[in-house]
Amino acid sequence: MTRTGTRLGLAGLLGLGFVFVHSMFGSRVQTTDFSVPLPGITSDEQARFNAGKDAFEEVEGIADGLGPVFNEVSCVACHNVGGTGGGNSKLEFRFGRITNGLFDPLTQFGGSLQQLQGIGDLGDGCEFHAESVGGGANVQAGRRTTPLFGLGLVDAVAGSTLEALAAVEPAATRGRVNRAMNLSTGKLAVSKFGWKAQVPTLFQFAGDAYLNEMGITNPQFPNESCMNGDCDYTNRCNPAPGLNDDGTDVREFRDFMTFLAPPARGPITGAVLAGEAVFVAIGCANCHTPVLKTAANAAEPSLRNRVFQPFSDFLLHDMGSLGDHIGGQGQAGLREMRTQPLWGLHLLTTFLHDGRASTIEGAVAAHDGQAIGARNRFNNLPAQQKANIMAFLKSL
Repeated sequence: MTRTGTRLGLAGLLGLGFVFVHSMFGSRVQTTDFSVPLPGITSDEQARFNAGKDAFEEVEGIADGLGPVFNEVSCVACHNVGGTGGGNSKLEFRFGRITNGLFDPLTQFGGSLQQLQGIGDLGDGCEFHAESVGGGANVQAGRRTTPLFGLGLVDAVAGSTLEALAAVEPAATRGRVNRAMNLSTGKLAVSKFGWKAQVPTLFQFAGDAYLNEMGITNPQFPNESCMNGDCDYTNRCNPAPGLNDDGTDVREFRDFMTFLAPPARGPITGAVLAGEAVFVAIGCANCHTPVLKTAANAAEPSLRNRVFQPFSDFLLHDMGSLGDHIGGQGQAGLREMRTQPLWGLHLLTTFLHDGRASTIEGAVAAHDGQAIGARNRFNNLPAQQKANIMAFLKSL
């Protein structure tokens, strides 16, 4: 195992002590495919991972319920950089209207997610095409496809751990949990997934994406996305009415994500260790929490009591001008965004929620709101310390 050199200011909270933590996954191997399972899972879990990966890569068609409006024909069409389950520079778009500080998702016009493809001309006056942005929308935000590597570990972190983390973060940069409805329990729950931490579980994340990205209805999301909000037209012309998936695919997507390993670290050089120390010293680790631990009673026994290094607190922070101004996502405010995990950063080519930055340095420069202090401290560093931080970040 490889020493990471991260000293944990919050490690006592997680029962780890003030120690240097070692990587669980070792240095990065020379491969472009990181779609591998977590080490230490059972043969049954390995089989579930493999079946889920196959389902994740399957191309859907109209007969499967694709559409009528959608963004892509398979999960892997977007989640593919670094292997099945990776991210992508491809953007989707959210829109809405803000009036007197209140966000209207313009659901009656197809919002807040704009579907960018349709299944085409079906005859008899039925044609499905990309949705337009209507309803007097005055805000639109791009959303970059996020990597799914390691998210089973995140799913296995107790909500109480994130609540406790929020309670001990420095006041100036303190995050807060988002809460959204857990459709399996019918109760509000601490949420962790999505750009605004608006989805509470990987199972719900899978079902939500199946509907909104591919138009395939499933038990938790049984209602079609209506093109431009016109449900009468959509229901009349839909070639695959009724429930498109009985929940089998959603469970398989969840299984794949649950057992998908984080990408391994790159070589841990002297510059990487020095950069990591400065990263912590200037306050970046206040939000990009280096280490978390899964719950002792996590649903999957193989994921219990695992220590991992996402470099995120999975909390909401006020990002000022960097916020996307999209509402209606759990309890997240218009300027709030979830801290993006930094593991796998070396695989990305565009950065921030809308891909506006083409370099890591550009992403740091765009930080605002609660992150402005760390940004300014970074800007004032000597050139060598900046270079060391970049070496550290590019090793993740």
